Amino acid sequence: MRAGSGSSPAADASPSVSRHGGRLHRLVLITLMVLAGATGCAAVKEPAPARSTVPATSPAPSSGASSTSGPPAGTALNVYAAAGAGDLSEGARSARPMVYVPNTLSNTVQLIDPRTYKVVGRFRTGQEPQHVVPSWDLKTLWVNADQGNSLTPIDPTTGRAERPVDVADPYNLYFTPDGKHALVMAERLRRIDIRDARHLKLERSLPVPCSGINHADYSADLSILLVSCEFSGKLLVIDKGVTKVRKVIDLNAVKTPGATSPHEAMAMPGSPKNGLERGASSMPQDVRLAPDGKHFLVADMLRNGVWVVDAHALTVTTFVHTGLGAHGLYPSRDGERVFVSNRDQGTISVLDATTLTQTGRWTIPGGGSPDMGGVTTDGRELWLAGRYDAVVYVFDTTTGRLLHKIRVDSGPHGLCVWPQPGRFSLGHTGNMR
Repeated sequence: MRAGSGSSPAADASPSVSRHGGRLHRLVLITLMVLAGATGCAAVKEPAPARSTVPATSPAPSSGASSTSGPPAGTALNVYAAAGAGDLSEGARSARPMVYVPNTLSNTVQLIDPRTYKVVGRFRTGQEPQHVVPSWDLKTLWVNADQGNSLTPIDPTTGRAERPVDVADPYNLYFTPDGKHALVMAERLRRIDIRDARHLKLERSLPVPCSGINHADYSADLSILLVSCEFSGKLLVIDKGVTKVRKVIDLNAVKTPGATSPHEAMAMPGSPKNGLERGASSMPQDVRLAPDGKHFLVADMLRNGVWVVDAHALTVTTFVHTGLGAHGLYPSRDGERVFVSNRDQGTISVLDATTLTQTGRWTIPGGGSPDMGGVTTDGRELWLAGRYDAVVYVFDTTTGRLLHKIRVDSGPHGLCVWPQPGRFSLGHTGNMR
């Protein structure tokens, strides 16, 4: 633990789950990729795999939750319309174009110039920096170091790190839609800490009935927050102000094609999958609202695909198989596609944002471990961290071709491409609206 942490001794004694895996796990992944037929090709157009239609996994929402919603029936909507190519807000225009890469095993953040694709800077952080997150007002980038119990601010106009702030267990970071509150996903402590967005002073905590809370997104009308619990195989429906868990969606009881068994997953040395709770068979990861606002998309690293959750009824409707270790979700700048990083397969699946069918798959030559990242301002490139390969990948979003593989420190994770279009940030590596 980092000296001077704001966490209590009891909090510090809470068990911790290793997030970074190991080299033995990498060997297992290579074997899996060979079995999956990963080859050294570029973009491959392929028939859309069949989607599974699954039953609702929990009762209808209470009257308090039913006010959520995506767009009215028959209304065309792109919730990311304000985050279209080149549409930078005034607050983001002054930022120095840069890609910030947090390295969990090296305890560093590296800066990559997106014009030269060269590493141009590096600074030390607290232990295990997980994500670099733009603040709601786009004026600060926050480095989340959960094991170091710190958030380190970066001035995006200069790229310089400033003095860290003591914050307990910040695995990930989000913001309420009004920008008043920061939501710290305290995964190890099994709670969401609601803090003042400007000074990060703790206001209150919301304990959660699950393990591995880490990713989230808001509905189209910004009234409901859907949160993933990685080690419990569950999703939480939480009200806008993060005062109450309105509903729990249990993914474990739903059968899906192409899943990795919990027994097989837990046998992978050094894998985060070793942290699965007893009885869990699902590992929900990234959560993003589909561009039309009608569904939430949830990547699942154990089921190897994407859950589709009705944003109004708040029930699971469909599952789309994409590839081993489905992990990150990134809408294209025009809102017509969604990119899914399949970390354990070394591929990127491309989904049609309207039909949610898979229209293509990009394969990293020689294999890889694509994790978290973001789409560039102009929409032409997708940048992803290579979690187990100490590299950053840059893909052409039109052709799927791997343009660059940039060597970085060990354990790159939630990199942030900055600046990004949008009026405000809801958190993570750039959930912009």
